[in-house]
Amino acid sequence: MKPAPFDLCIAETVEDVTGALASHGETARVIAGGQSLMAMLNMRLTEPDLLIDISRIPGLDRITVDQTGVTVGATVRQAELAAHAEAREAVPLLAEALSHVGHIQTRNRGTVCGSLAHADPSAELPLMLVLLGGSVTLASAQGRRTVAAEDFLTGTLTTSRRPDEMIVSAHFPRPPAGAKTAFREIARRHGDFAIVSLACIAQGRNLRLAVGGVADAPVAVDLADVSAETLPAQLNALAWRLRGYDDIHATARYRREMIRRLGLDMIMEAMA
Repeated sequence: MKPAPFDLCIAETVEDVTGALASHGETARVIAGGQSLMAMLNMRLTEPDLLIDISRIPGLDRITVDQTGVTVGATVRQAELAAHAEAREAVPLLAEALSHVGHIQTRNRGTVCGSLAHADPSAELPLMLVLLGGSVTLASAQGRRTVAAEDFLTGTLTTSRRPDEMIVSAHFPRPPAGAKTAFREIARRHGDFAIVSLACIAQGRNLRLAVGGVADAPVAVDLADVSAETLPAQLNALAWRLRGYDDIHATARYRREMIRRLGLDMIMEAMA
């Protein structure tokens, strides 16, 4: 199939974008890399009247690394972030997760913020944003606001972004000093969407664990006093809390079991 007819706006400033969104609202869509949106357009899962290309806006292609973490502009490609030496040093877990995002061809075009905007519950970048306690900055004609990850990702392919807003950047905080991290996912093939993905940050016997691909959005929980004796029961309780779902790739029961098994291996490795 081919997309339904639409008008194209080549934006030169953020103000161009927010002005167009204010005028067109839900009938407009923003495009940067297009790796998710173009497929949806071709299948006519979305039929916007206006497509706003932000790829030429100066400043949105910046990666900023400071003492707080890594801030990524709206047009930064996934491959660019994965290859950025300072970002890899600041948040190594982010670089590890990026190696599982799609394939090299899609990472060369797909943007970090585009993946967050798409909000697929099995995607790796939303999982990282939730685990690290990150945030997204949104711009509209009324100004800018910053939204915490867990408030931004509200459900399957759903965010708290208003129709008149665009993402201008995302912030991934550094893990605490001395913390150990780990990432695991299971997919049918490397680069496919994850059936279940898990990541953790361990500080002594305290743990922050994030799970993707099981609920309708990535979920992060804090576990205290973790040990080899207490962890299986804690993971089992989390698996039943998230419930999971059945689809063509796996059953809810399988997803819960992956939390128990993959989670246990990953966490014990991180804590070791």
